[in-house]
Amino acid sequence: MMTIQIGHIKTRNKVFLAPMSGITDLPFRQLAHSHGAGLVVSEMIASKELARTRKDMLQRAQKDDISPFVIQLAGREAKWMAEGARVAQGLGCDAIDINMGCPARQVTGSLSGSALMRDLDHALTLIEATVEASSVPVTVKMRLGWDDNTINAPELAARAENAGVAMITVHGRTRCQFYKGRADWSAIAAVKKSVSIPVIANGDGNSIADIRQMLKLSGADGIMIGRGSYGRPWVIGQMAAQLEHGDKANPVSPHQQILLAIEHYEMMMSFYGAEIGVRNARKHLGWLIERLGEQQILNLEQMSHWRAELMKQSSASMVLDRLNNLASYAGQQDFQQTGCAA
Repeated sequence: MMTIQIGHIKTRNKVFLAPMSGITDLPFRQLAHSHGAGLVVSEMIASKELARTRKDMLQRAQKDDISPFVIQLAGREAKWMAEGARVAQGLGCDAIDINMGCPARQVTGSLSGSALMRDLDHALTLIEATVEASSVPVTVKMRLGWDDNTINAPELAARAENAGVAMITVHGRTRCQFYKGRADWSAIAAVKKSVSIPVIANGDGNSIADIRQMLKLSGADGIMIGRGSYGRPWVIGQMAAQLEHGDKANPVSPHQQILLAIEHYEMMMSFYGAEIGVRNARKHLGWLIERLGEQQILNLEQMSHWRAELMKQSSASMVLDRLNNLASYAGQQDFQQTGCAA
């Protein structure tokens, strides 16, 4: 198994689940972990609010039986990054990641996330405070820079390593690109050359072909998958298996994918309760339908039908009933295409 050493901890393989607000909650992380993700990271958590033990921040930081587990902190003040790091360790995290890559306006507008790449001296005060407060490894997730005129990820990475950071993750876009165009995997190579600690490439890793090319062009030690896991939390482990075993890795059939979606849905209902869980799950169901369309299990008319069936319901039991109907349909399609029961 291809592992990566982060300080004193070792990952299970080199394909990781990225932190994504509103996506990588505990149920999503549990599924990704149970299906072989090398490392999973929490949603972005405001360090000040975690330090104040705000209920929703504590919910975001739950570990359960996941290991290794990383809590990602965001903030702009060294005091609160340090306090947040202490609370995160008390919650059992194996490492702490500092968010210096989020491009969202509500984050950069408060001078957090990728806005920190506009002032590396200030960014370093946050890194140093977090490292000093932590007995677990500290990592940093960043972008290439703020814009095309300030590509400073190599400098930030080198300064972060000198401050004691154990791993760097780089999304191959600038903040001003948001998610437009294609991630520049080759540009990550300059970061890899600037440090001796592991570097992880992030951005547009949607398939095994993508991540092989990402590793080749970036020279990175591993891959972090974000939006490529929408609707399929199991895919992190699947890509890791494909990376290590090639064609010997077992594919996940459409029927199995829907069964996993049912499991995910039930976990969300248990975690949030039905009222909130039904609402939070809708985006995941929408992505599931998109994935089945990409695999030509559903045509456009069927996709529209199943979206209505799954996403307009307010009853969790009715949604589960319809998901089971969809699983039966996909199982029949599997049988017709392969001649084998799903």
